[in-house]
Amino acid sequence: MPFYYGIDGRTEPGRQIASGLLRLKDGLDMVGLPKRTVTDTLMLATWNIREFGDSKYGIRSSEPIYYIAEIIDRFDLVAVQEVGENLTPLNQLARVLGGWWKVVLTDVTEGRPGNRERMAFLYDSRKLSFGGLAGEIVLPPTGKEGGGYLAADQLARTPYIVGFRAGWFRFTICTTHILYGKAVAETPERTREIRELARFLAARVTEPHAWARNMIVLGDFNIFRPADVTFQAITDAGFVIPEQLRTLPSNVERNKHYDQIGFLAPDVQDGLELCRAGIFNYYDHVYRVDDEERYHGAMGPAYEKDKDGSVRDAKARSRYYKLWRTFQMSDHLPMWIELKIDFSKEYLQKKLDVGLGPREDVGPGPGIDG
Repeated sequence: MPFYYGIDGRTEPGRQIASGLLRLKDGLDMVGLPKRTVTDTLMLATWNIREFGDSKYGIRSSEPIYYIAEIIDRFDLVAVQEVGENLTPLNQLARVLGGWWKVVLTDVTEGRPGNRERMAFLYDSRKLSFGGLAGEIVLPPTGKEGGGYLAADQLARTPYIVGFRAGWFRFTICTTHILYGKAVAETPERTREIRELARFLAARVTEPHAWARNMIVLGDFNIFRPADVTFQAITDAGFVIPEQLRTLPSNVERNKHYDQIGFLAPDVQDGLELCRAGIFNYYDHVYRVDDEERYHGAMGPAYEKDKDGSVRDAKARSRYYKLWRTFQMSDHLPMWIELKIDFSKEYLQKKLDVGLGPREDVGPGPGIDG
């Protein structure tokens, strides 16, 4: 449970946050989000939190930080994209979540396409342990020329891969924010980034000394539709995207399939068809359409007047509010999946299958070190 000590119920803003959190709690329960377990399952999510640092609309107030914390606390591990250079909002979020929540993150990605963004994982250390593996993905050289190496074109925003353990489940997980580019369904640059990353990760788990044989890739791929080449670039590399997620658009307008979670994970592969997964639309509960007038003052003069000084009519003000609120919460919705991670029965059955023959090295069971 997040810490609510900073909420002052004697003030109107404090009461507003408290009532918003109550609606959010009810909403999270109503959508059937599974309860977190100690050892049986892993609740995993990916969320692009728009400009989570300095943004075009300034630093977030404390209100959305509480709401974001309430949502994240329903999971065990959350990959967050668009973390900014300024870590103030992330640090505020961590304080609200509590000391058992840990953060691992990258440095900023240089260059204009990288937008000085970071990748981050937030995880509940009571459930998961950091395995020691963490690194930013660097694609290998493409060959040699004149005695030197030909450097590969890297991804605009450096993907981040980390190793975790959760009960019997040992896995590597990579979060990414693929280049958007032109506002069309498929671009060569976007397709190349997805294809190169998926192939790189798929090859990683086949290496003799791979940290784990289970690989998860997730994040903002900027995929428009599951039928697009960009989506196929993930599955062509061998990754499985559960059917439960393929039909769920993840942007606020609910017409794009930007976010995805893919698995190349033998320990959970057989159970993916039965797992529970979904998208959570927090705008049904906080920063609702009907709340526009409530945030009149918070939006400032730009809510009333355009940049040229012209007065906005009611429709223009509503459009501004719907845009402004995405810089408080986000323009993406969190995508989640529940995974079975208790393989104790399979391990014991494997012990029985050895029989009475010569002793064999059965191994430690799915996802466990030898």
